[in-house]
Amino acid sequence: MSNGTALRTSLLLVPALGVILLLIGVPLGLMGWISLLDKGGSSGVDWNSGASFANYVRLVWEEDFDGTMILNTSYLVIFLRSVTQAAVTTILCLLLGLPVALWMAGLSRGPRDLMLLVITIPFWTNLLVRNYAWLIILREDGWVATFVNALSPFGPVQLLYNDIAVAIGLTYSFLPFMILPIYTVFEKFDWRLVEAAHDLGANRRRALRRVVLPIAAPGIVAGSLLVFIPCLGAFVTPALLGGGRTLMLGNIIQMQFGASRNWPFGAALSVVLLAVMLVVMTAMALWRSRRSV
Repeated sequence: MSNGTALRTSLLLVPALGVILLLIGVPLGLMGWISLLDKGGSSGVDWNSGASFANYVRLVWEEDFDGTMILNTSYLVIFLRSVTQAAVTTILCLLLGLPVALWMAGLSRGPRDLMLLVITIPFWTNLLVRNYAWLIILREDGWVATFVNALSPFGPVQLLYNDIAVAIGLTYSFLPFMILPIYTVFEKFDWRLVEAAHDLGANRRRALRRVVLPIAAPGIVAGSLLVFIPCLGAFVTPALLGGGRTLMLGNIIQMQFGASRNWPFGAALSVVLLAVMLVVMTAMALWRSRRSV
């Protein structure tokens, strides 16, 4: 490539880089700067305060009445709950989405397009409305609770306002994000490879483990990222279906920017959440690069 061609290519990238810097870089930089400031009065930020890491220290430590710093594990517990809830949702979406995507790939063109329409229909409705629908479905006097309690040997089961309800709501909300990437991989899958595996003596389980899953790995990784990362910052579903009892990081951030009006601490929580997401994405990228070598 000549110097002139390289220069023209670089100039073509300038508008895209400018848009990325304006819409992503500037807001992230502003959020990082606010996280270093102090809480203000009516504005939520004291712009004249000096920069410090006090908001990040507050995530783990708090000041006692006598001025000593004591360990505060409240935010660590919420962080671990968020990671656990996101991991459980990702596993549930994978267990449900993989068979559906595999089944869809084996359908003819008409039924396959119909299934794609069915999967994308929930996106036509607001997430808040869908979560309110689950409130009606899982309520104490609902038919689901009645059916579960009739089968439960341990007495009445509470389906709402706990981790189970949040996991159900998150799985329902993010399941299409797992199905579609895996289906995209299976759509181009050559089923003769499975027939060849059977001819070589492999049973169904071995063919699934040695042939199907390795080919579906890119879709599984992409779907897992699309489910796990948004789940970490989810706040609508935990707020409604959790009833305020199962707070996640998204709920705490929303409270800091809302009722508490402590924008610097909310920004610090957002930076930590963003850092966790970057670590997860980097780990996934490194894992994929090692497998491709």
